[in-house]
Amino acid sequence: MADRALWTVQELLAATGGTLHGHITKAMNGISIDSRAIAQGDIFVAIKGDTHDGHSFVTKALQAGAGVAIVSQVGDEMKSAGAILQVAGDPLRGLENMGRAARSWNKGKSIAVTGSVGKTSTKEMLRVAFAASGETHASTASFNNHWGVPLTLARFPRHAAFGIFEVGMNHPGEITPLVKMVQPHIAIITTIAASHLGHFKSMEEIAEAKAEIFSGIVPGGAAILNRDSAHFDFLRERAKAAGISSIISFGKHEKADVRLKQLALHSTCCCISADVMGEDVTFKLGTPGAHMALNSLSVLAAVRCAGADLARAALALAHAQPAKGRGGQELLSLGKGNVLLLDESYNANPESMTAALQLLATAAKARKGRRIAVLGDMLELGQFSVGLHKGLANTLDEAGIDRLYAAGPMMKHLWDAVPEAKRATYAETSAALLETLLRDLAAGDSVVVKGSLGSKMGPLVEALRKQFPLEKKET
Repeated sequence: MADRALWTVQELLAATGGTLHGHITKAMNGISIDSRAIAQGDIFVAIKGDTHDGHSFVTKALQAGAGVAIVSQVGDEMKSAGAILQVAGDPLRGLENMGRAARSWNKGKSIAVTGSVGKTSTKEMLRVAFAASGETHASTASFNNHWGVPLTLARFPRHAAFGIFEVGMNHPGEITPLVKMVQPHIAIITTIAASHLGHFKSMEEIAEAKAEIFSGIVPGGAAILNRDSAHFDFLRERAKAAGISSIISFGKHEKADVRLKQLALHSTCCCISADVMGEDVTFKLGTPGAHMALNSLSVLAAVRCAGADLARAALALAHAQPAKGRGGQELLSLGKGNVLLLDESYNANPESMTAALQLLATAAKARKGRRIAVLGDMLELGQFSVGLHKGLANTLDEAGIDRLYAAGPMMKHLWDAVPEAKRATYAETSAALLETLLRDLAAGDSVVVKGSLGSKMGPLVEALRKQFPLEKKET
């Protein structure tokens, strides 16, 4: 445990080039861009977002205990509330410079993960696995964009042995500046899928955008790639072109460097046997689902490449849990029985939708009730959207789904493609499904709720929890 603050005044001034108004009197051990989540001494960065300008919340943040606020515009009310650090231009630039400085101070190993599906869940598995070998820093949520990555970097303790960073994109060119800040020793691409396909002309363009992660890998670093992906050869060539000689593959493929040998799927976990670069490893993964099992192989590959303890990492993965809105399971009380709820409400694309429905099928095997899918639109699929939504009809059949509740104009295409016997309710919005869903559920049912963030499926999950008390959380 370090006996010094995360940031000193001198370091903050040097990193941002800002001008200090007032005096910083509190130890700066945290950074926040949300005035509602201020801890004592936090550095509050007044970022200008799409809907809110952080400058409007500076006084509130300082009154809540922030040690200093980073702003581009200074007002008298701000000054009277506490210390102000004024920077030129957007305070986000100041946060980016803080991230670069923090990264340069840390002498541990940094790991970056991207991919169309499974970034956040893999990031959480990496956190658990590496923590078994030393202090590990990772973002607390899905902080993978133009403000999330520098925020995670700026919080990077200089003494941490490992740093885990999630890097996302929905347009070409977005990963390059982020990964150049992170400068990872190891980069993972989980898979290439039809996520944000509406912003691209083809899957190949998505693969090209994900390959931008190779541009930031430090000399001598490693790339970890999905050997089962149709884009493996393309990504391998892009990695080689970027000067990366250490390319490790994972998957079921017989030539994978980290190869899945056996997999037993259970409702709340997986039991896995794998060949990890010539070493047999058998372990339990606390996160259920075949897709999670495959991504756990990339985690062990990263552990091996980083020189961390492979045996301890494998044991630690038993404690991995799904991130919020990404497959967590709960039993909700209903009369004399219960309902199994799978919360997959955070986001969706065709591949993750398929994985969620397969997970429901596995989890519901030991239950006698119906399998119910509550699905919202998969967004940002552009000209491919109609066909990709219709195509889920076969997935519903394979997963044995008994009833479909569908919300949104794109999900209407799936609704029309399924047999009438499977149709429960269709509505234009997720909120309009709620009354019928609450009335129709019966003890023994298993329910998955999934859709893109913009389709607002999360409130349905919260309403179910409110209506039916939590019996217990399955672990």
